[in-house]
Amino acid sequence: MICENHTRVAEFILLGFTNNPEKQISLFVLFLVIYTVTFLGNFLIVTVTSVDPALRTPMYFFLRNLSLLEVCFTLVMMPKMLVDLVSSRKTISFVGCGTQMYFFFFFGSSECFLLSMMAYDRFVAICNPLRYSVIMNRSLCLWMAVGCWMSGVPVSMLQTAWMMALPFCGPNTIDHFFCDGPSVLKLVTQDTTKYEMQALASTLLFIMLPFSLILVSYVRIISTIVRMPSATGRQKAFSTCLSHIIVVSLFYGTASLTYLRPKSSQSPESKKLVSLSYTVITPMLNPIIYSLRNNEVKGAVKRTFTRKVLQKLNMF
Repeated sequence: MICENHTRVAEFILLGFTNNPEKQISLFVLFLVIYTVTFLGNFLIVTVTSVDPALRTPMYFFLRNLSLLEVCFTLVMMPKMLVDLVSSRKTISFVGCGTQMYFFFFFGSSECFLLSMMAYDRFVAICNPLRYSVIMNRSLCLWMAVGCWMSGVPVSMLQTAWMMALPFCGPNTIDHFFCDGPSVLKLVTQDTTKYEMQALASTLLFIMLPFSLILVSYVRIISTIVRMPSATGRQKAFSTCLSHIIVVSLFYGTASLTYLRPKSSQSPESKKLVSLSYTVITPMLNPIIYSLRNNEVKGAVKRTFTRKVLQKLNMF
């Protein structure tokens, strides 16, 4: 697309949260702590589910993939956001913005489908326990995981390629802390109705379809749990699902507020706060939710650290 009588935008300015130097330093420290906790927490989940034999089950295989996704998701925007908080020049190149947008769409879409596969895993475990090991075999789990990771490719390629091909010939200031699609779209210097319709269709497909699969799975799960004769069995079955329900509620709740809410009801400040919830806060909370509510994970962490300590002692 040619910008007549204007130069095509070569870089964007990210306004971020504030221009107050003192607040920027405070936010830098806060987000650095959150980023460190997120990275270490998810890395811990990946490590213990990989090395502990007791956690080599489909449920923890998908949990390991979720933690990897969360690490990648935060890497897309957190380092840049931290740099901008201590930098006077908060810019991102045109290519860099497109790259950030691509991976944001990619990992976000992949996580939607991975959460639905985790719900299916719980459905099979609770509703068909005698055939669980046969249905959720190693090959199927692997293909399900690959499908979840690759599900983000079509939407991310289409959304990003179409967006970055639009004419950016005027303003280049993004009122956000990263290159979010709706915020960048405001800078396009032509009618964007067709793109917005396509973006809405993609959002509905990649948010509502996985959510519908999760909803159907939990309707079947709940109906099975309430028919269990043992109160202990009902409590144990529900406990295995509770962490996943909390994570799904956090992710889909905040993402829906951003992408399915009418534009007129969104101020830039409120949108930043909501975006912060699912891009920064939720990835930090996920390993905490799964580790604090799961005795198997806590036991695996203790065994892993004990084994490491004993190995160190045997070296002396």
